[in-house]
Amino acid sequence: MAEKSERAQREENVLSFWKERKIFEKSIEKDSPRGEFVFYDGPPFATGLPHYGSLLSSIIKDVIPRYKTMRGFRVRRRWGWDCHGLPIENMVEQELGIKNKKEIEEMGVAKFNAACRNSVLRFLDEWKRFISRIGRFVDYDNSYKTMDNTYIESVWWALKNIHKKGLLYEGRKVLLYCPHCETPLAKAEVAMDHSYKDITEESITVEFRVKGENNRSFLAWTTTPWTLPGNVALAVNLDIDYVEIEKKDMGVGALVRFILAKDRLRNIFANEEYEIVKEMKGSELVGLRYEPLYEIPAVKNTGKKAWYVTSADFVTTDEGTGIVHTAVIYGENDYDLG
Repeated sequence: MAEKSERAQREENVLSFWKERKIFEKSIEKDSPRGEFVFYDGPPFATGLPHYGSLLSSIIKDVIPRYKTMRGFRVRRRWGWDCHGLPIENMVEQELGIKNKKEIEEMGVAKFNAACRNSVLRFLDEWKRFISRIGRFVDYDNSYKTMDNTYIESVWWALKNIHKKGLLYEGRKVLLYCPHCETPLAKAEVAMDHSYKDITEESITVEFRVKGENNRSFLAWTTTPWTLPGNVALAVNLDIDYVEIEKKDMGVGALVRFILAKDRLRNIFANEEYEIVKEMKGSELVGLRYEPLYEIPAVKNTGKKAWYVTSADFVTTDEGTGIVHTAVIYGENDYDLG
């Protein structure tokens, strides 16, 4: 085994000095003329080993309390464990060979919860060794767990008081949904490393006929044609340059006009003849109406405004036509825009 470097040995000597003389505890007990400084530290999931991200966030989270302590504040740094959520449930399901919700119900929810509770803190010692080795000051002896009844009750108490102050409201939001877990997912549970991959996908360009005009259409691009029945709007960017072109219809030879972003002309009509008859900014298109692809009674009967051009910052000319098909029931951006 290779000998420790002089630097590593020096670090361990300092850590031993801190531990033997209870330096952290003394920093809490000492006079604090400037009072308390509360540092909220989102606890790590107790279901996995610490990694580089844990190292980075822990160092950052250690710097601020140390600085505030040196400035005369008392900073209690109570360690915590996040024991809730899908990570622990998925881990236990794999260990028990459970494939779906029905098998959990057959096993019994209480037994499944007990299995989760028994497994949740398996990496406690590894975390403690890791956090101590990087020199972070935290209070392990009084650590809390989100599965403790005292913690759960404190959350309900806080929620109750927030509600009494009228600070809660009911709204709607588009969320990712897991068919296996039968529950919506938080972004943090999906938007992690390797959660996405680049793929080659089929796309289509769709004509949306300007209302009351048979030979004039918006060209919108989409990679999700299955959402077209839910279309309620087209989105443009206010600052993008758009053009209206005239060309022969490939089917019957009649002259037709299309509206799209100027920067996308060469991509959409690379080998075709056309004439630019008008140029305009996206702001000039906002409010124009078009004929729906499908007459959906549920949309029409709501009495709400639909099938018109609106604006959105997420519209670009990197791909597509510079005009985005919008179906509010199928995506977060679409829903927020709606």
